[in-house]
Amino acid sequence: MSDSECSPEIGQVVQILQGREAGQYAIVIKTIDHRFVLLADGEKRKYDRPKKKNLSHIACMDFISPEVQNSLLETGRVTNGKLRYAITKFADEILADLKKGDQLDGERRCN
Repeated sequence: MSDSECSPEIGQVVQILQGREAGQYAIVIKTIDHRFVLLADGEKRKYDRPKKKNLSHIACMDFISPEVQNSLLETGRVTNGKLRYAITKFADEILADLKKGDQLDGERRCN
């Protein structure tokens, strides 16, 4: 893997680039191997039924939810409410930055 490729961490917010859910945000809940991760958003994609996604079909964002990451590392599970809260918190920060006129430079494509 080269340095330009990112390897998402557990609890990291990603944007889905390909597929039916393109444009939506989700959180990495498990890394399967060097090519696939499991994603959930707590709303449409619950923790119990995550989406398996190819790394080349997601863009990593520079935001890792400590609540989700700690919960997954400590207990191996996370509530759907925590997933929804983390995505809402991330969206609020992005919208606040966009209102200030900042550019979205925290996006990296994963492949």
